[in-house]
Amino acid sequence: MRVFELEFPNPVLLASGVLGISSYLFKRIEKLGAGGIVTKSIGILPKKGYENPTIVELDYGMLNAMGLPNPGVDYFLEEIKDVSLKIPLIVSIFGKNSEEFVKIAKKLENYCDALELNLSCPHAESYGMAIGQDEKIVYKITKDVKKSVEIPVIVKLTPNVDDIVRIARSAENGGADGITAINTLKALAVDINMEKPILKNVYGGLSGRCIKPVALRCVYDIYKNVKIPVIGVGGIASPEDAIEFIMCGASLVGIGSAARDLNVFKDISEGVENFLKKKNYTLKNIIGKATKNI
Repeated sequence: MRVFELEFPNPVLLASGVLGISSYLFKRIEKLGAGGIVTKSIGILPKKGYENPTIVELDYGMLNAMGLPNPGVDYFLEEIKDVSLKIPLIVSIFGKNSEEFVKIAKKLENYCDALELNLSCPHAESYGMAIGQDEKIVYKITKDVKKSVEIPVIVKLTPNVDDIVRIARSAENGGADGITAINTLKALAVDINMEKPILKNVYGGLSGRCIKPVALRCVYDIYKNVKIPVIGVGGIASPEDAIEFIMCGASLVGIGSAARDLNVFKDISEGVENFLKKKNYTLKNIIGKATKNI
């Protein structure tokens, strides 16, 4: 299938934030059936991230505040410059301002197939969500990065806004080739014995099955109001989950929390394919189908 002018063998991608930092893992994930890879977010300089505790396991999902730890763009270039993949490699990037985004994008352009702009991390101080909640900033960063590179630019949005469609339109107007929806929800957890929040950063990003209905709603609304393709992310753990996202308008889906089991890529892609065969559909037949059958 062709999305963003790139060929994907199937619609199931590794979502950003999970595993995507080494060429060894990229090759392994490709071999295990992923249709594409979105890396962990890369910044201009190495970043240690927050002190522990950074993760809280919940019955209904996971809460994390990692603080965007990464080796920095120059080190990451050494990691990926010789990697040879048959599936698209999309590098997620973050920065404090438009200038940083552009600088990172230019360095990476010749070593990946597309860029995903992380404008949506809910726990990263002056990065991420604070940027992605302002439609003017989203427009400027998207426009500046798009003007600086020739490869596709995808914008990852936060659900922590009053109107995600307004932000999606700003990205589209800035020239984005696609939208990723959604990043995690801002949340916290409390230890009643310690009598304080569990995470060192207090706030974290909620992910997993519990956010799926929110993510579906966001994908549905964005699909109905923008013309560029959408990558659906949020609580996908089964073929049925993926099909729901596709029917709400996603052209591709990203697997995050469920990627603890690396067989998930093959299981979901084969499950989607079997559904399509049973219904005598193509993937294009069902993209956005739920938005029309009302």
